[in-house]
Amino acid sequence: MAVFDTPQEAFGALRPVCVQLTKAQTRENVAQLQARLGAVSAAALQELQEYVLFPLRFALKVPGPKQERLVQSVVQCISSVLAATCVKKQELLQELFSELCSCLSPPSAVKKPASLSEELKLAVIQALHTLMHSAYGDVILSLYQPSTLPLLGFAVSLLLGLAEQEKAKQIKISALKCLQVLILQCDCQEHQNLDEDEAQQCGDLFASFLPGISITLSRVITGDIKQGHTTTVSAIRLFYQIVGLVMSDEQLSRVPKNKEKLSVEQSRISELMIHRGPDWSKSTAEKLTLLIHKIVEFSSVHPHWKVRLELVELVHHLMRNCRQSLVDSFSHLLKALVGLVNDENSEVQNRCNEVLQSIAEQRLVAENRALADVLSENLHSLATALPRLMNSQDDQGKFSTLTLLLGYLKLLGPKINIVLNSAAHLHRLSKALMQVLELDVTDVKIVEDRRWGSESSYEPPGCLQKGKRQKKYFRFFTEEKVFQLLQQVCRVLGYYGNLYLLVDHFMGLYTESVTYRKQSAMVLNELIAGAAGVGVDVLHEREDPVSMDDLKGSITSILDEYTDQANWYLITSIDTDEVGTELSVRHSGLPTSPGSAHSSVLIPPSDPHLSTCTMNSNIWQICIQLEGIGCFAAVLGKEFRLLLLSALYPVLEKAGDKTLLVSETAMGTLVDICEACSYDSMQCLINENSDYLVNGISLNLRQLAHQPHASRVLDTMLRHSDASLLPLVEDVIQDVLSTLDQSYDNQASTFLRVLYSLTAALVQWFGTSCREEHQGQTAEWRSRTLSQVQQQQLVTRQEVEQFFLDYVRQKQIAEGNLPDADDEEADVVPPLAEPERNNSDTEGETPLPSHAQLAKDVMERCIHLLSDRNLRVRLKVLDVLELCVTVLHPHGNHLLPMAHRVWPALVTRLISDDPLAVLRAFKCFPPLNARGPRHYLAPPERALLPSPVRAPTYQSPSRDARWNGKAAE
Repeated sequence: MAVFDTPQEAFGALRPVCVQLTKAQTRENVAQLQARLGAVSAAALQELQEYVLFPLRFALKVPGPKQERLVQSVVQCISSVLAATCVKKQELLQELFSELCSCLSPPSAVKKPASLSEELKLAVIQALHTLMHSAYGDVILSLYQPSTLPLLGFAVSLLLGLAEQEKAKQIKISALKCLQVLILQCDCQEHQNLDEDEAQQCGDLFASFLPGISITLSRVITGDIKQGHTTTVSAIRLFYQIVGLVMSDEQLSRVPKNKEKLSVEQSRISELMIHRGPDWSKSTAEKLTLLIHKIVEFSSVHPHWKVRLELVELVHHLMRNCRQSLVDSFSHLLKALVGLVNDENSEVQNRCNEVLQSIAEQRLVAENRALADVLSENLHSLATALPRLMNSQDDQGKFSTLTLLLGYLKLLGPKINIVLNSAAHLHRLSKALMQVLELDVTDVKIVEDRRWGSESSYEPPGCLQKGKRQKKYFRFFTEEKVFQLLQQVCRVLGYYGNLYLLVDHFMGLYTESVTYRKQSAMVLNELIAGAAGVGVDVLHEREDPVSMDDLKGSITSILDEYTDQANWYLITSIDTDEVGTELSVRHSGLPTSPGSAHSSVLIPPSDPHLSTCTMNSNIWQICIQLEGIGCFAAVLGKEFRLLLLSALYPVLEKAGDKTLLVSETAMGTLVDICEACSYDSMQCLINENSDYLVNGISLNLRQLAHQPHASRVLDTMLRHSDASLLPLVEDVIQDVLSTLDQSYDNQASTFLRVLYSLTAALVQWFGTSCREEHQGQTAEWRSRTLSQVQQQQLVTRQEVEQFFLDYVRQKQIAEGNLPDADDEEADVVPPLAEPERNNSDTEGETPLPSHAQLAKDVMERCIHLLSDRNLRVRLKVLDVLELCVTVLHPHGNHLLPMAHRVWPALVTRLISDDPLAVLRAFKCFPPLNARGPRHYLAPPERALLPSPVRAPTYQSPSRDARWNGKAAE
């Protein structure tokens, strides 16, 4: 079909169909006009716009009933014309607007939309949408005059009715988008931006519609979820756009206090106009607060993420434009915003963070005292309800509640001190944290898990890696993400809050009650980390960072309290030795560790039969305090070296604790200290501080009844250092041995752990060849035993032969039959060759190396302890004895006398002891017998050797007076 580019050509083509439509209003004639319009260019159609629209408008105005299909065709044809042209006359715009609205609701049914088909309703809505976009320039503003207020109200009511009452999703969405265009808030790029005066005029006009629009939209937003998320998103967007326009702070600030007087002609219109004065603004804000609360509560938990995302946009728009007029609604808006910070959808999370960052950068909270007060009040209310919520909600609910709390704190920023400076606010917040962080201490495995490393294996230095913090179990939640939120809450408090005030308050709770002690320690650890800016997520930087001196002062006071004897030496086991050790700490006036300023004491529990929960609680308290020391080291870095005098010794004590959880946590703390203080390894940490540690051990060994844990420190030092430590600790080891000599009865078990660590370290440091021999001692012992048996059999035959020769000779002498001298000489049997002895006298003359001398000294103590009444002590002694023999193995002249001395007690273990001791003694036997203890044993004692070494047949009578005596008889 030919295209008509000029108005003349287009007029010639359109005139017949327009005349025909004017004469007969039928669908066929409308279709012909629609088809002919497709051949006309846009420029030509612009010139003939009113001519073409006349028959279409006439078809709508003809009185009488009309077919819906005909009206639908006419409206669609009008849309085609408007889409290709611009409306340049105000009268035409208003008339078309009125005529299209009439299609939805004839005059006979103004109050209620007619029962029209969905297709017709959709066509009319789309035609209105197209009409608003086709208005040229300032023509559109002719609709937004006080005189057109009734017409606008009519259109708004129709579109709101369709958006609320229609079931078809497409009609609801189209009606909402048409309303968005009608209030001049369209999202398209062609939308004309209004200047201040025009926006002010539109705001005055739409103030009359705000109650109806906001109420209807709130019902749509909170309606049936089956309507689809797109409808809800469109309704939310329209709600915050109309509210943001009418309640804009900028517009309300320009509204005069008194309403302007209008002329008589305008008096009727003036009754419909709203004066946005202070009274009206306050009243409207109160009503909008209810609607906003309703919308926020519904949309924040909507299952579709786009609805939640649009809710974030609502908060951002209203907080940006209405932060003065809608300040009472900010509690609900902020609750929605901070509640979605950890939304499951990444887009919602990111947008929330952007909005929060924008609020922080604009300093809306810092510069708006009313907003800060709202946040403070919300925070106070939430802290009050927090324990109840933690009891009643599931983990997801707890997560949402704590997210809300964290969001409030982040938004308050430096204004947190408004809350903290109030004693009531701080008390409620701290007590809420104390209750929420209550640990579950019913797990019996915590007490059952014991550390056996010092008795069974040696840990070489440098083998430790940075350990994970022990997972904690809480009474009121199980999810790890909930605990992470609580950590962030405490760190944000430390970051923005007054550090001295917070530390003082929570230290008061720490000392106030045992119930709050673990929770207070956790909070204090996180406060220090937050104050240093470690692992804290904030929206904007603080103005005055905490100085290093302030951090050091706070850490020092906390550290002194942690390592005080009453809080450090707690009973963690029903082990008799350990309980007695802990209870031995009495009023002594001695400091906890060298360099400690405190001299407080442990108050023994009144109930000697401690429950599992009590011991678990003690274990967790010690672990939390150890974690705190590691945190303090990370915060101070190399500055923490100045505090090692008061921190390192107690941590090393706990590293040697028999409770697995405590010892592992202490080892993790030592690793943290190494990293923070720039030590290459734990070995360097111990060696460089060994003078202070050794001095502390020596002092405490002299007061063993009051400081029973010195052996643990030495134990840990030995297990995690190298041979360079030995000269430094040699004197203190001698002190340990001397102290052991004086306290065999009550301290043997404690000191044997140290002796085991010492001998294991000596084997590790000096016994490369010894270890190789030790590993092959069983095979060597068997082969050596076999050769001894064979040699013994050979000697026995010679002795028997000599016995009979002597017998014959004595008998001949007794009978007087003396043999000749030659015969006598012939009968003399050459003397038996003496067994070749190990000629190593010169070796014994040379002094022993220091490590071998230590092993020999330890072996001396083992001789006396092998017959201890306590089975556990005897087993430990046998472990130590085996290691001592391994160290002394290259020094035979020293080992053999010691083996001779230890042999009677060891034999007793083999033949008359508990089966565990017998088995353990057999493990000691091969290395002990490898150097030949038979060289020092008389035949009857040799008979006590295990069966593989005993002679299988006959014992020689020679060189045994008792045997000779029996033979003579």
